[in-house]
Amino acid sequence: MEKTITYKTHGVCSRQIDIVIEDGIVKSVHFVGGCNGNTQGVAALAAGRKVEELIPLLDGINCGGKGTSCPDQLAKALKEALAE
Repeated sequence: MEKTITYKTHGVCSRQIDIVIEDGIVKSVHFVGGCNGNTQGVAALAAGRKVEELIPLLDGINCGGKGTSCPDQLAKALKEALAE
């Protein structure tokens, strides 16, 4: 079953993350705003991977002393998706 998630980010340059998950696999990720090259890279690396595999890889990444980052926000969004 395919599920689309829209996550409003907090404390980072991107404003939103749109994620499509099917059967526990991330099909696509799209960041709205943020550092375009970096968010495209994170999105490309996330596609095709299991949600459970991505969370520990991305969780806790810090950008510029903000205490979070776009990858960290993606991990938070994926945690919420698992909790649903």
